[in-house]
Amino acid sequence: MTMAKLIKLYEENPSQKYIEEIVKVLKNDGLVIYPTDTVYGLGCDINSKKALEKIALIKQIKLEKANLSFVFESLSNLSEYVAQIDSNTFKILKRNLPGPYTFILPGNNNLPKVFKKKKTVGIRVPNHNITLEIVRALGNPIVSTSIKDEDEVIEYTTDPSLIAEKWDKLVDIVVDGGYGDNTPSTVIDLTNDEPLLIREGKGSIEI
Repeated sequence: MTMAKLIKLYEENPSQKYIEEIVKVLKNDGLVIYPTDTVYGLGCDINSKKALEKIALIKQIKLEKANLSFVFESLSNLSEYVAQIDSNTFKILKRNLPGPYTFILPGNNNLPKVFKKKKTVGIRVPNHNITLEIVRALGNPIVSTSIKDEDEVIEYTTDPSLIAEKWDKLVDIVVDGGYGDNTPSTVIDLTNDEPLLIREGKGSIEI
């Protein structure tokens, strides 16, 4: 793989030319590191099996067992991959998204082939304009995992230029959206009667 391209984007008004370039890479089985409202994420097009396999290889995980998040542009797109949810669950989602949460929901039959055995999906709608612009232009969710590593020096996961150095030959593009956070999203399982906290992160656990 050639060296990763570092692209500077501003959250208030991200360059559409660069957004289109990022989308083109995603549609061609590429990997992109991008900013979110929590930590920087490593993502690919949900429809690219090749790119999903690359992520699994990098993270040293089995793809079918991997806990990857699906990043959506808005709640109105959830029904593509999420089974029908009750009004209570929807109210929780509506109240907290966009925001720093990953919600575990029941998956449906449209999940990509590699995830067919999974009964649930982790969904994110980050409160970050760059992420949402990329997903909007792509036209379907990004499958994403955080680049946060417990053993790493914090700057390596928060400073875009250091991220680009470290991930140089592993990804195609690193989007520089400024310094990232080092606190991941709060993960809450909504597949049972009561919300279940899986991981406390940036989002309040009072949902």
